[in-house]
Amino acid sequence: MFFRNLTLFRFPSALDVSDLDAGLAECALKPVGPLELSSRGFVSPFGRDGEVLSHRVGETVWLAVGGEDRLLPASVVNDLLARRVEEIERKEGRRLGGRARKRLKEDLVTELMPRAFIRPSRVDALLDLGHGVVAVDTSSRKVGESVVSEIRRALGSFPALPLNAEVAPRAVLTGWVAGDPLPEGLALGDECELRDPADKGAVVKCQRHELQSEEIGKHLESGKQVTRLALTLDDHVSFVLGEDLVIRKFKLLDGAVDQLESTEREDLRAELDARCALMAGELKRLFGVLERALKLSKAES
Repeated sequence: MFFRNLTLFRFPSALDVSDLDAGLAECALKPVGPLELSSRGFVSPFGRDGEVLSHRVGETVWLAVGGEDRLLPASVVNDLLARRVEEIERKEGRRLGGRARKRLKEDLVTELMPRAFIRPSRVDALLDLGHGVVAVDTSSRKVGESVVSEIRRALGSFPALPLNAEVAPRAVLTGWVAGDPLPEGLALGDECELRDPADKGAVVKCQRHELQSEEIGKHLESGKQVTRLALTLDDHVSFVLGEDLVIRKFKLLDGAVDQLESTEREDLRAELDARCALMAGELKRLFGVLERALKLSKAES
């Protein structure tokens, strides 16, 4: 389990999670009902054959929120509705009013729902109890907040909030590209996004590009600011940090993965356990660097 994106939230590190497993069991994923559009709940992080709903490595807890969604495209409903309306109007020799059409559409949805395909989904999350951080494997704030809501439902209370920086992330990212010293361990990658601060201003996206080049320098001189920036940490992790504090394109590099290959494991569960431990360790190191560089606020107890 290696995350590809990280949407981060903070919660009080003194939070009591002793009843977490009991709460997860009560909020386990249930099959979506015949007349339900969706269902959400916790599943085993070890996959369908797993029995436990959480896995703890030191001060890190690995969770997974599963979902089932019925696929009922509006185009299908509207097409069938048009056919039914046409048939009724032809038989009865009158035009259906708005209320009648609405009731007919509701009846069609009820009729079609049990036959709709079901799409499964899963979103993983790591709870760093020591730092009071939740990392959700998504670049969507909405999806991240839905996972946090599920954790809150399981615990009863979970005061987690999106990250907040006491300095402007855009200014920090721009400074790093302009030549300001980077925090120890961090190095520039080869990708960035620059935006003109004016409303609907120009946007420049650079990939596989030397960022401290004359071309990038001219964009900075014209007033453009860095809103996304590719970075590496100690040759262990590469990622793209956005001004929204979402980490995208998260990837463990050879320096980190070599630690996995140097350890022999006999089964899949042991392999997943090792991956979880590695992911948790790299996430803690990365968060520590970003917390100092961006002056990330702590959650109130």
